[in-house]
Amino acid sequence: MATFFGEVVSVFSRAVEEDDEEELDEDEEDAQIRRELEEKRQVHLNWSPAVCDALKTGDKLTCSHFILAVGHNASRFLSVYVLASEKWDAVGRASVWNERSQPGSGEQSCVFYRHRDEPSVLICQLTCYVAEDQQFQWAEKVLDCLQHRELHVTVLSDSSVADYKSAEYLGGNSAPFLRSLHTTTFNGPPVCPALEQPNILTGLPAAVLNHCQVHRIPAVVYQCFTDVIGTDSVTMETYKPALVNLGPSIKLDHCPSSDALRKIVRTRDPQSNLYI
Repeated sequence: MATFFGEVVSVFSRAVEEDDEEELDEDEEDAQIRRELEEKRQVHLNWSPAVCDALKTGDKLTCSHFILAVGHNASRFLSVYVLASEKWDAVGRASVWNERSQPGSGEQSCVFYRHRDEPSVLICQLTCYVAEDQQFQWAEKVLDCLQHRELHVTVLSDSSVADYKSAEYLGGNSAPFLRSLHTTTFNGPPVCPALEQPNILTGLPAAVLNHCQVHRIPAVVYQCFTDVIGTDSVTMETYKPALVNLGPSIKLDHCPSSDALRKIVRTRDPQSNLYI
């Protein structure tokens, strides 16, 4: 802009400067919100005092078998057929916060149990939702607490038969059924057919298997495809072959009491697939 005396001065706009300041404030505010949200979505592990003392010294937990159950049928299978022996102690808990899971919300939980006579055997029952951005974080934090030497990982995972892709027709009596996927270092006996292409593994089981593949940990995922929504005794029994060869410390109760089953499952109606 030229003045009367011929000077050229720069144009100054207070409105433009104020807009820039507002945008800067909004950017800082958005960044602060993102940081707080990222912190809130962190996976937190809460171990018992004995486990905490061991981890504080820099030692990792000696673990020969880590069994992870993802989903209500897988978790309650362990409750009825394994944990009912009363030789297991709760030694830890993982908490996650996301759009579908808040700590302390009903039955949504993630609890770790250790065998009283064989402390190298660890079980985790997970019924809470772990979001996509939390899955690899969960796998890394949990498995980094365990010694990788002689560690074997077994994952039991629920899935809907509607997610199973096959060129052949699946009759009404075909579900539930088991499929497996394992790391290259796993050399255990096959207890079910491998997961066929183009089916893929997703969610937390995929994150755990990927972590084990990278760190060369023998691991296998057993995916149970079922046509029933909710906890079902027939679906639970489908997991039995997965734990048969895990050693004497994992003893299956092949004849659980009817009271134990009645507490956590419903009976399937073979005519309508409705609960009665």
